[in-house]
Amino acid sequence: MADSSRGSASFWTQADALHRKNLAFQVYQAWWCPVASPTLWHLLLQILEPEYRAVQSEFTPFTDLPVESCRKTGSCPATILLAGQNVTFGQSLGENMIPSSPPLNISDIFYSATSVLGSASKPFPTNLIEPAFVSDQSVYFLHKYCALNSSSFVPLRFGSATFNQEIHCIRGLNLWRNSSTEINDELYKGYRKANAKQKVNEIIAAYDFLNTDATIFNVSIWYNSTYRNDSGNNPISATRVPRSVNLASNAYLQLLFGPGPKILFEFVKDMPRPESRLRLDLSSLLGPMFFTWVVLQLFPVMLTSLVYGREQRLRIMMKMHGLGDGPYWMISYSYFLLLSSLYMIVFVIFGSLIGLRFFTLNDYSLQLVLYFFHINLQILLAFLVSVLFSNVKTASVVGYIIVLGTGLLGTFLFQPFLQDSSFPRGWITAMELFPGFSLYRGLYDLAQYSFTGYYLGTVGMQWKNLSERNNELKEVLIVIVVEWPVVLLLAFYLDQVVSSRRSPTFFMQNIRKKPLSSFRKSSFEGQGSVDIAQMDKPDVHQEVYPGRDGNPEKIAVKGLSLALPRGECFGMLGPNGAGKTSFKKHGREHPPFYGRLKNLKGVVLTQAVEESLKSVNLFYGSIADKQAGKYSGGMKRRLSVAISLIGDPKVVYMDEPSTGLDPASRSNLWKVVKQAKQDRAIILTTHSMEEAEHLCDRLGIFADGDLQCIGNPKELRATYGGSYIFTMTTSATHEVEVENLVREFSRSAIRTYQISGTQKFELSKNEVKIADVFHAVEEAKSRFTVHAWGLADTTLEDVFIKVARGAQAFDVLS
Repeated sequence: MADSSRGSASFWTQADALHRKNLAFQVYQAWWCPVASPTLWHLLLQILEPEYRAVQSEFTPFTDLPVESCRKTGSCPATILLAGQNVTFGQSLGENMIPSSPPLNISDIFYSATSVLGSASKPFPTNLIEPAFVSDQSVYFLHKYCALNSSSFVPLRFGSATFNQEIHCIRGLNLWRNSSTEINDELYKGYRKANAKQKVNEIIAAYDFLNTDATIFNVSIWYNSTYRNDSGNNPISATRVPRSVNLASNAYLQLLFGPGPKILFEFVKDMPRPESRLRLDLSSLLGPMFFTWVVLQLFPVMLTSLVYGREQRLRIMMKMHGLGDGPYWMISYSYFLLLSSLYMIVFVIFGSLIGLRFFTLNDYSLQLVLYFFHINLQILLAFLVSVLFSNVKTASVVGYIIVLGTGLLGTFLFQPFLQDSSFPRGWITAMELFPGFSLYRGLYDLAQYSFTGYYLGTVGMQWKNLSERNNELKEVLIVIVVEWPVVLLLAFYLDQVVSSRRSPTFFMQNIRKKPLSSFRKSSFEGQGSVDIAQMDKPDVHQEVYPGRDGNPEKIAVKGLSLALPRGECFGMLGPNGAGKTSFKKHGREHPPFYGRLKNLKGVVLTQAVEESLKSVNLFYGSIADKQAGKYSGGMKRRLSVAISLIGDPKVVYMDEPSTGLDPASRSNLWKVVKQAKQDRAIILTTHSMEEAEHLCDRLGIFADGDLQCIGNPKELRATYGGSYIFTMTTSATHEVEVENLVREFSRSAIRTYQISGTQKFELSKNEVKIADVFHAVEEAKSRFTVHAWGLADTTLEDVFIKVARGAQAFDVLS
């Protein structure tokens, strides 16, 4: 019973206590000293200390017990209960069990057949000597009549030595009960742990003589085992029980044949035994927790690998090049399985080489089956958990927390439940549904068998042991096998919903892609189709997917869908943040990998890789063998172009391919792109107007997430650039005169630039004749100094700036 005033022990205090208890128990069981000549043990009864001896109480209906006041003086008798079918015969036996006269020679009390000696000593963890003779506990002489607190010193021979032992005389009391049921009830009510509220009221022994008579001796004996230790190896009971039997036997002989015949039962003796070396296998003691950590070490590795692929969008890149979910899962799973299998084989081999009994005593095939089953489940658990993370660092920290926590919880939470026979087995099975606990349970069972095998000099767990009643490894294997397909389906489902962003009910839907012909085409067959919110842009409007079957017109990035004919390069122009790159993503891996994804094999694959690398000048010398991660920014872009063109794709996406390239490399890359577009459609995003005009057949300008306009460069300049740009540089004092000059030949002119005498004006082509501009400038030169002047048609850059600014102004107003 805990002392409530101290409060509950902390978690670590309880854990330390449990650890010490387990360690002490294992050490005690595993080691003993040699005993060549065991000591003789005197026969003693287990006598109760005075405060525990039975007295009258409200819990027992018997009035033949002494009153409670005897506890204050220490004079309470030691009570023996009797029962039997033959009352008279049984009571007579009871009278003969406790002597009524002192022995003839007090020095022979230890060696007299009629002496009833006892002790309240607790058992020692060894049976080399009777603890009553070396402890502070008293040795008692049981008698019917004793003076209060009477005692004597009696010489006791112990081997070759003799010493005086103090003997206290206590009164023995025999009480008759009507049946063994009454005895049972009284013994239980008086037991010190039966009821914490009532006082301890114990009996030293009880006898049911059953049908004993002059021709039959038949007796059942209750003996006091209050101090029986937990190990079951109780040396005290080896002497206490024989003395109880000896009392009844001598009483029966005395009743039948008088005081002459006696059974002289002086001593018991332990068998000689050899020395035992310390059989303490630490691998079995610490194995479940430590080996759980070792086996689970691959879980964070697999988890971070999967999350890294999601964080870097590697899987998305590979899917863009044709990688399906099936090959991805199969290859990833097989890779992790191979890695885990090699890891576990090395784990078992290393443990065996250094001589750990955990490995050498248990059947190797049984161990490998457990590990193989678990690593399969662990791989799927990594797939399942990976969908919850998008950051590698977070996933790594959580993964190692799971590893550490599983080992600690297994040792300090799960293992005590395993050792508690009263804990429901159903809850144990439920806890094993957590893969870490199922692994811990399997390792725990292997550890128990290896420890026992090493202790007994036998083997550990074998296949035949799985049929044993207390062997739970078979249950662990069944749990793992049943759980594996469940986790597989759940992991695949979450992967599709979270990673692939499919509908949660995708498995219930029959999704069929609509053919391209179901959409309304543009003015020519195969032309691009574009969805936008502003329907007032005629060049864009004709590219929009119409609403069908009651569905509204679709809004893409804010929404874009394109259908391009072969042989066309479509340019996407737009300021930073307009939505060009969000419109698509592109992967950067080595060409052979992507070539295989596009079903290229053998010589065809080799030739395609060679041609693609040659086209971007990455084939010659040591450049092709250099790791892509060590390429410069420009080289990485050239490699990306080579990858995008390999395998003769029908559609190629390029995101600012020439950014960061030197003029020579840029010119060469442009040649490659122009040659490549002959047999495929190319969609290209860029900031370079020069690149757009040089490569693209049609252009689309993106701003604020919308496609603002679409057409070839000439059409865009004509539609959005119907003006001239007039530039003149003079001294700052003549800026007003320049402005007045411009107003003479273009009343709607707009000044777009002014700094240090240099001004730019946008002139409407409908108002201005080029000859008038030249004539006006020649007249102005006679009035003030003109340092420089020019008249230029609208450039694509001017169109780009005008459209982008217009979109931003519209967005602000809306």
